[in-house]
Amino acid sequence: MFLTGKVWGATATEQEARYPCDPLVAGPAEGWVRAVDVAAPPGLVFRWLRQLTLAPYSYDWIDVRGRKSPRTLVQGLPELALGQPFLVFEIASFETGTHITGVLPAQLAARHGQMAVSYTLTPLGAGCRLVVKVAAEAGGPLPRRLRRALLAWGDLIMMRKQLLTLKRLAERDAGL
Repeated sequence: MFLTGKVWGATATEQEARYPCDPLVAGPAEGWVRAVDVAAPPGLVFRWLRQLTLAPYSYDWIDVRGRKSPRTLVQGLPELALGQPFLVFEIASFETGTHITGVLPAQLAARHGQMAVSYTLTPLGAGCRLVVKVAAEAGGPLPRRLRRALLAWGDLIMMRKQLLTLKRLAERDAGL
């Protein structure tokens, strides 16, 4: 699966599991799953996930033209809400401390096909496991399939950086 750009750090069980994003893509879908252990409590990591409503935490020079993602937790963030921007997605569901799930807005879905994402946290010892799944519409015309294959690779590169950045910041804040 690594050769397809669809998996990074996820176990076979995590790749096969169902996520809140899965029912948000109609018809056949493929999954891109990325995961990392974080030596910080799930509540703290979730606070960092909430900041994905502000900034991408990947390669800022690509995503936001060099504007640096905040390196401290922002106080007074608005409460999460359905429809709220979340990276390139809109929040479709969430459970505080457990997951944030988003769906691609209609304009982007028309170009790339339906896509949804779930950022999930599972307690693991004193820390947690952060698993992200992107569910992407499978099939479609050849140009869309090729674009999706390139997106999977681009997403792998960007999300790997994002997850490692969030891990580092959460572990720093946990004092580890």
